[in-house]
Order: sequence, then C-alpha cells, then structure tokens
Amino acid sequence: MLVEEVMKTNVFTLKENDSIQSAIYLIENNQIRHIPIVDEQNRCIGIVSDRDIRSAVPSIFSKGNDSGIFDKPIRLIMTKDVITVHPLDFLEEVAAYFYKYQIGCLPVVQNGKLIGIITETDVLFTFVKLTGADQPGSFVEIRMSNKPGNLSKVLEIFNSFRVNIESVHLYPDKKEQDKKIIVFRLNTINPLPIIEKLKAEKYEVLWPNFPGMTYEK
Repeated sequence: MLVEEVMKTNVFTLKENDSIQSAIYLIENNQIRHIPIVDEQNRCIGIVSDRDIRSAVPSIFSKGNDSGIFDKPIRLIMTKDVITVHPLDFLEEVAAYFYKYQIGCLPVVQNGKLIGIITETDVLFTFVKLTGADQPGSFVEIRMSNKPGNLSKVLEIFNSFRVNIESVHLYPDKKEQDKKIIVFRLNTINPLPIIEKLKAEKYEVLWPNFPGMTYEK
C-alpha cells in the first residue's frame, strides 16, 4: 500500500512568522497534533507539534508575566530538519520511519511542495484494516519449513473448508532459521475443524492453542 492511499490532503498549515497563539488555536479547534510550517511556495520548512507548544508556553504555576510568548513567531519553536515522504513511498517504509525516529507524523512532499500529511495513527489504523483485526474472524498461526509449495498446500486445506482468508502475514522464526511463522486471518469464528485437519497433515499450529489441545511436531 502506498502513502497516497492513506495520507490526509486537507492539511492545516502556518507560516513561520505566524504566532504561537495561532498554532494553539489550530490544534485546539481542529483536534490535530501537528502543523507543517510552509513558505510562500508551499514548501515544508518546519513542523510544530502540540508537544512543542506545551514546552514553550508558560505554566499556570509560573511566576511573572510570560503572556508575551503567545505572540512570538512559530519559527522559534518549530522543528526545522523535517523528515518527509513521497506519496509513492510504501507504507511499510513509513512505519519504519516512525519506529526509527520516534516521530508522530510525516509531511508528504511531491516536487518540493507539501501535498499531504500522514500520522502514526493513520498507519496503525491502516494495519488494523489490513490484518482484518476489526472484523469478526479467527487467527491461525503456523510454523512451517521455508520450502517452495508449503504455503500453497495450507491454502488448499483452507479452501477445502470454503473459508475466506482475510489476510496473510509471514515473518522469520526466531527459534529456527529454516522455518517461517505464518499468521492467517480467517473469516470464520470456529477454526477448530481446520486446526484438526492441519494437525492431521502434520503442521505445527502455534495458535490457537487451547487448554487440553496438543499439536504434533
């Protein structure tokens, strides 16, 4: 999936000389957490978050007259070295950026211009939809040898029960490098007959693993 399929294109922006108070107004009235800062050519030159604002504005317990901070330009608190993504970047790469840099959003830039924004919440929601975790169904997790044809044999078993597969995820087995862990999201609330069939075919089912159920290896 590409960034352009997930990003928001209705982006609230400010200029670097706009006041901190204007950023507070945008955040509070539009329920957003990040504001890209653009120049006259709509190039992203910075970004400010609700965290930046909380760090800058005076506490209700502070002494003295600090109210002038609200009139100061947003450039004083914005992050200038902005990490951006392209609309044709893959969502998996974007998720890695969020994890690596511990950031909450990424401006989307094309031909040097800001065209959208994508947040960590957007990415999380998309992965929930991709896995089908928000729909009724069952997860089945299998450990199998990383050999050609193994996956197709499992799919044949699912097909014999006329069960739709909502999603498939494959990842390396940390314990056995020559094997893979495959997680299926099935459109059924009763996977037990399928599990028994997998067991009979000598597949190692890791989940579901109910009390009293054992699986041959």
